[in-house]
Amino acid sequence: MNFQVAQEKRWSVKPVPSAAVVEGLAVAINIRPELASLLVQRGITDFEEAKKFFRPSLADLHDPFLMKDMYKAVDRLIKAVSEKEHIMVFGDYDVDGTTSVSLVYSFLHEFHEQVVYYIPDRYKEGYGLSFDGIDFAHDNGITLMITLDCGIKAVEKVKYAKEKGIDVIICDHHRPGKELPPAVAVLDPKQDECSYPYKELCGCGVGFKFMQAYCIKSGRNQDEILKYVDMLAVAIGADIVPVTGENRILMYMGLQKINESPCEGLKALLGVAGVKKELNVTDLVFILAPRINAAGRISHGSNAVALLTSPNPEQLEVLAKEIDSFNRERKDLDKQITQEALHILQTDPSYTDMQSTVVFKEDWHKGVVGIVASRLIEHVYRPTIVLTESNGMATGSARSIAHFDVYEAIDACNDLLVNFGGHTHAAGMTMKVEAVPEFRRRFEASVRERMQEEWLIPELQADLEISLAHLDSKFLGILKQMGPYGPGNMNPVFYSQRCKEKGWAKVVGEDHLKLQIIAEGMNHPIDAIAFKQAHHLDTVRAGKPFSILYTIEENEWQGMVKLQLNIKDIKAEKNSWE
Repeated sequence: MNFQVAQEKRWSVKPVPSAAVVEGLAVAINIRPELASLLVQRGITDFEEAKKFFRPSLADLHDPFLMKDMYKAVDRLIKAVSEKEHIMVFGDYDVDGTTSVSLVYSFLHEFHEQVVYYIPDRYKEGYGLSFDGIDFAHDNGITLMITLDCGIKAVEKVKYAKEKGIDVIICDHHRPGKELPPAVAVLDPKQDECSYPYKELCGCGVGFKFMQAYCIKSGRNQDEILKYVDMLAVAIGADIVPVTGENRILMYMGLQKINESPCEGLKALLGVAGVKKELNVTDLVFILAPRINAAGRISHGSNAVALLTSPNPEQLEVLAKEIDSFNRERKDLDKQITQEALHILQTDPSYTDMQSTVVFKEDWHKGVVGIVASRLIEHVYRPTIVLTESNGMATGSARSIAHFDVYEAIDACNDLLVNFGGHTHAAGMTMKVEAVPEFRRRFEASVRERMQEEWLIPELQADLEISLAHLDSKFLGILKQMGPYGPGNMNPVFYSQRCKEKGWAKVVGEDHLKLQIIAEGMNHPIDAIAFKQAHHLDTVRAGKPFSILYTIEENEWQGMVKLQLNIKDIKAEKNSWE
């Protein structure tokens, strides 16, 4: 099989916005047309919209009571607090779930002692609201459960809770099924008839809006919930939800909190990770999130909640070191299982012409199959599902490629599944072990029916074609103000033609390319780094022009800060450079 790590990628450039609109915005806010064009691409066309974009404000958050069932949820919580009922905060074991639980539990515990949290065991109970969790609640006198980042499809389990005399409030952001659970209130912006203006909150975001609404109706100061916005920022980053609208405001505020005064748990985690710099969204995704996730993958998600909620400095240090060690173990498992899965793809000819990947091995660690699915897509670019055996069932995770809705493709095979849930680009599922071969066949058929051929070629999209001669520190300064970046507001990617290397190009590390780029109209070259692109060395050394796709960043070395290009791909041009 031809693995596609270094395969040719297709490039595209976003449509150029209306020149009149771009010029009008550039004049209105006094910036260069190229920067105005980036803003127009993001839906920003006038001064007021630009002001809100560059100055995210809590005043622009939506009224939480616009969310369907919010009044019901708040009334039930107010009753529980006033009557000193025992409340359980229940959440999933991933980052979104554990931060959700940490945020809601910490807030409620400030003024209501009768509150506990519960994270299901990934391996014994599986994903979402569990019968074991409900039984625990019943045995401990719980009369109200708040589910976070789960519950939207737990129809039978909510019925079971009701039979046990337990009311349930669901806070979720996943797609609902055909039937909603019979909960006291269902908070999910994606449900039908919900008029909430922003549909892309993560689970922690829905929990935050619930607590915000509680503050408003109970007369509490909203600053009491805002102090946990750092946890919410980690959830937004980790769950790969769009960093637009309300999420962008909350991410902006959360990053400020993390960089100025993070909660003690996050501070301890950053300490063991050896991080001393100012964090951005990428750091949340690649430094904090994997460690928090590792607790549920390797041991138990409750360790992450304990870290994020403990007031004890000595306990925090122990928990942070333990979770960091879980993350190292997770990395080893990830590498080993990825190699085993790639071996299956290399040695089984049936995978050669497929447009999907479904691999199963009964002894793979359940906690890392989602990560492995993502790794496999780096090698074989197609929708991928990695399955293992757990409690006598085949269970696993799906990851997708750009443009392809893997949730929809799995849903077409749902008669073979015991349960499943997820998003457009990621999902989890459980099925009988004997169903795996038929599922693999049906999923492939489902993918082929929905796939467009060009989607199977990795696409790199540039926001704008610009001249390298136009880049300077002021340009970069405004780009930095356009953050925080993430899905829906990605760090701008630029496209420049007729570039040349100054004869300094070299391979650094294992397979990275370090070079100096110059183009027509430039007096001095710009430093550049191309990660995992040593295969382009001959192209840039050939003395002929080439095109580059790149982002712009600052590189600090020995106290010096310089502008640097982070090159995503390089393509040779046919003509000579004169």
